[in-house]
Amino acid sequence: MKKVILLVASAVAMFSCNNLAEGEYIISGNVKGMKTGLIFLEKQSPMGMGFVAIDTVKIEDGKFEIKGKTTEPEIHFIQVDKVEGKLPLILEGGEIEVAFDKDSIVKSKITGTYNNEEFTKFNEESAKIQKKLKTKIADFQQRNKLTIENAQKSNDTVAMNKLRSEYDLIQKDMTDFTFGYPKTHPKSFISVLILQMMANNPKFTTKEVETIYNSLDENLKKTKPGKAIKENLDALKKKPTVKQP
Repeated sequence: MKKVILLVASAVAMFSCNNLAEGEYIISGNVKGMKTGLIFLEKQSPMGMGFVAIDTVKIEDGKFEIKGKTTEPEIHFIQVDKVEGKLPLILEGGEIEVAFDKDSIVKSKITGTYNNEEFTKFNEESAKIQKKLKTKIADFQQRNKLTIENAQKSNDTVAMNKLRSEYDLIQKDMTDFTFGYPKTHPKSFISVLILQMMANNPKFTTKEVETIYNSLDENLKKTKPGKAIKENLDALKKKPTVKQP
């Protein structure tokens, strides 16, 4: 009987340890091929110039743990000391698991929370598409090497626009996947980041951006990029319409 009580007590204690308050996060991870060292949790500086470490922890026996609290999902980065490259993740409340591959960061995995699961899936699908396009892109660059150089030297906008159109056609599968993502993932933080790019891209009309924005989950609209999109849309609506002669 005592053993049963102890087992139940242990289970409750374990549950309580991971019963995080709103906005609290635990990033648990391991670094393949590294027993000791330092891990930095970073974010971009306010002006976008460089990175700022918001937390630093030790790697012990290949493992690390970072705890903290955040008010909303944001892109952050995991930097391992003396390893080139950073691993992006979405910092949000919950238990985030990181399998960091120091020899090939692109093979690293981030799981645990909804947005990081979606981020991983998005990156994996993007990598598959880019792999298929690799040969086509290399062939395009090789065929047009001199044309590109000459057009840049002479500032030949006609030639450059023609090349850009051809390149855009090659990249169509990647473009369709990326900009189609927000339409099918209204709750994913990646969607609001992509929509912010669309809002600043003249290829997309205000109506297109607004339609997708209205379909997003209300929590996404409250994030910094969500608010920025709304401000952009409101500003565009206030602009006077220029009548064509």
